[in-house]
Amino acid sequence: MNYSQAFTLLIALVAVERIVELVVSKRNLAWSREHGGVEFSFGHYPFMVSLHTSFLFGALAEMYISKPRFIPTLAWTMLALSLTSQILRWWCVTTLGKRWNTRIVLVPNLPRITAGPYRFLNHPNYVAVVIEGFALPMVGFSWITATIFSALNAPLLYVRIRAENLALATLPIA
Repeated sequence: MNYSQAFTLLIALVAVERIVELVVSKRNLAWSREHGGVEFSFGHYPFMVSLHTSFLFGALAEMYISKPRFIPTLAWTMLALSLTSQILRWWCVTTLGKRWNTRIVLVPNLPRITAGPYRFLNHPNYVAVVIEGFALPMVGFSWITATIFSALNAPLLYVRIRAENLALATLPIA
């Protein structure tokens, strides 16, 4: 397997992981709604989905178009960061359990989660997103995709974190 095939496989695996996330999210959304869940700040969601989808295709397309020289140290370092971001992401998902969602949905009267990575950070999943947003394309030396995604994701995260903080302020203190 050559390098471009390996990177294609990596992106395909991440795409499958995203589909699994969406399945989990849909199931959790149904559970939240059954328990009176309220969605906050929907307006940015379609842009977020488009950005995250384009990110995967962009990284792959850029690698095939630019045909970069393979730099092992950079590739392995960025792969390690990408895998670390996945571990952090799924730590967040498992910690929140049925309350995890790709949307901002809160079930009234349930206290804020302060276990797992939430002991250390208010929004650990976004740390994973930021790391992956730069590191994953860089595994394929797709620096343009890494830069553009990071630049577009920064204001999106500002909006998203602000909306989540407003939503979380409605929860009772544990």
